[in-house]
Amino acid sequence: MAQIFSIHPDNPQPRLIGQAVAILRHGGVVAYPTDSCYALGCLPGEKDAMDKILRIRRLAPGHYMTLLCRDLSDTGNLARVDNNSFRLLKSLTPGPYTFVLKANREVPRRLQDSKAKTIGLRVPDNTIVLALLQALGEPLLSTSLILPGEDLPETDPREIDRKIGGFIDLVIEGGEAGQEQTTIIDLTGEEPQIIRKGKGDITRITD
Repeated sequence: MAQIFSIHPDNPQPRLIGQAVAILRHGGVVAYPTDSCYALGCLPGEKDAMDKILRIRRLAPGHYMTLLCRDLSDTGNLARVDNNSFRLLKSLTPGPYTFVLKANREVPRRLQDSKAKTIGLRVPDNTIVLALLQALGEPLLSTSLILPGEDLPETDPREIDRKIGGFIDLVIEGGEAGQEQTTIIDLTGEEPQIIRKGKGDITRITD
């Protein structure tokens, strides 16, 4: 089974954060809570870990995953962000929103939508994940933890371990996580478009 770390949701223990980072740096797959729901994550450069996540969720190769960033400075290194998009990003982050943006040329093709050349980015409002991202110093490749045959994400870290603990390296137990996924906002056109309405206020987008 996977290791289980009980990390305080408001004051993450640096020792456990450091151990989680080490697991990720050794190609590990981690289940963790976010500000929307539980997710599976790995480092973007670890292709084997990425493929493992796709197998766990029974997703097709090349499935679009999200890059979690610690702040807006990371998004500028990965995507093309104009002034209007930056203002919207700034007003909604950190928070339960995923933004679809045109990828920079430096972003590996396997992290992009193969046709649109876009990437999904978000800055989560979760103390544990932000501590992980700060310690990593780089984004985390992430997807909601929805298991095959299910419509909603997993919520109980012990159940996550029971169901898939043999296939992943770490489960972070860190407080409540809901079953509502992020709101997805496409910023590649002239006006923002809501691709999926999930958690989070969208009045600043639709007004």
